[in-house]
Amino acid sequence: MLNYKDMYKVLTQVEACLNSRPLTQLSSDPNDLSALTPGPFLVGDAMNAIREDNLSQETTSHLSKWKQMQRAVQIFWKRWSMEYLCRLQQRPKWMFKQPSLQIGDLVLLRDERLPPLKWKLARMIDIHPGPDLLVRIFTIKTSDGTLKRHLSKLCPLPIDTNN
Repeated sequence: MLNYKDMYKVLTQVEACLNSRPLTQLSSDPNDLSALTPGPFLVGDAMNAIREDNLSQETTSHLSKWKQMQRAVQIFWKRWSMEYLCRLQQRPKWMFKQPSLQIGDLVLLRDERLPPLKWKLARMIDIHPGPDLLVRIFTIKTSDGTLKRHLSKLCPLPIDTNN
């Protein structure tokens, strides 16, 4: 059981998670994979997390107070990031031939393995229509290189600067 002071520390880390989310792209430069987040407006710099072991599967009886706090943050992050990405994701049910994502868009890449405060960004560089002319596969550019990903692994940023 966490006391008031420890719960305050956990909620501060949760606040950092919420304020690390990308809102919109900073530029239309295809080589720029950076996004605007609420964090710099609040603390003057990007919010970063320290690398930690995954504690979300550990039982609480075996954890120290610090590890219990980190476990609480990791459980929050896992649930909140998945719900947030699901909310961002567009599900057109394959009824439209024109994709909702366009070449040049900056998108979030769904990756359940990322630790708190880490968001993988990618730039759309090509679309691949299927035999039915519906677009489900995209070529994206990340900081690690070029990949092909299914639409279900890509999320548009919440603020569209193209309109």
